[in-house]
Amino acid sequence: MGDRSTREVHSEYSLLTSCSFPLTVRRGQSKAEEEESLMDCHWHPEAEWFFVMEGELLFQVDTECFRVAAGEAVFLDGGEVHAAYSISGTACAYCSIVFNPSMLTCSIPDLIEQTIVSPLQQRKRTFPRHVKGIHPWEQQIVHFIRLIMEADESKNTCYEAAIKGYLFLMLPILAADGCSVNRSQPQPAEQDKMLRLKQVIQHMQLHYTRTIRSAELAELVRMSEGQFCRFFKSMTRKTPIEYLNAYRVMRAAELLRGSSRKISDIAADVGFDHNSYFVRVFRKATGYSPTQFRKAAIGTSGE
Repeated sequence: MGDRSTREVHSEYSLLTSCSFPLTVRRGQSKAEEEESLMDCHWHPEAEWFFVMEGELLFQVDTECFRVAAGEAVFLDGGEVHAAYSISGTACAYCSIVFNPSMLTCSIPDLIEQTIVSPLQQRKRTFPRHVKGIHPWEQQIVHFIRLIMEADESKNTCYEAAIKGYLFLMLPILAADGCSVNRSQPQPAEQDKMLRLKQVIQHMQLHYTRTIRSAELAELVRMSEGQFCRFFKSMTRKTPIEYLNAYRVMRAAELLRGSSRKISDIAADVGFDHNSYFVRVFRKATGYSPTQFRKAAIGTSGE
């Protein structure tokens, strides 16, 4: 499928696909003719390495925004709200490695778990946010990220063992002086903002199949409707209805891929009252009509 649909439907809201190997590698790209969202604000309980393979993009973690260029990586602790945006006129390609740090623990707790893995899980000794590949230890991390990507792409026999090994090889870096940070105690004001945002987004995800108005969302976080809309736009770069519709489109795309049901039924199931409005919103988000998207998805799955 084309770049645009790959970009817009990419999502990490769902849990990891496998409990037996709790790690997922996803790739995305954008031609970026204009600035737009590559991944809407979201979070997940797992940790993540986000790596830019080509170009440059704008990355957001909680309330912080910064540029990430090719060859650079971002580390996310579980539960952190994050998003990615294209930069006008700059094409990019990126990869996310989402994993549960518990996969690095063992049945019999040892010194490694006590001194490195547990502090990583607790955010007391975690990886720096932005790894630019300048220092030798940063270059090591980028090297291991590339090896994980290669192993995942090859899917050779026991490739999972190789990936897990590369994650383990990153751990000694945390033990070196100046190569780790403590993010276990966030600023109260920032934490309050993120809790409010999460509360609203969770409400959208639970009730997206019905009509949701801004006033309802504002009441959840005890704000006036105007104050809430300004707050939400400042945090997500979208209005509440734009964000909600993007989530509905994502859910519709999943249904289009996995069923042969009528387009109008799918539109109604994800919260759109009018099929024509659904088609217009879906086309704007993905570059395809729902019918074209379904055909392209079927063609891709059959390759």
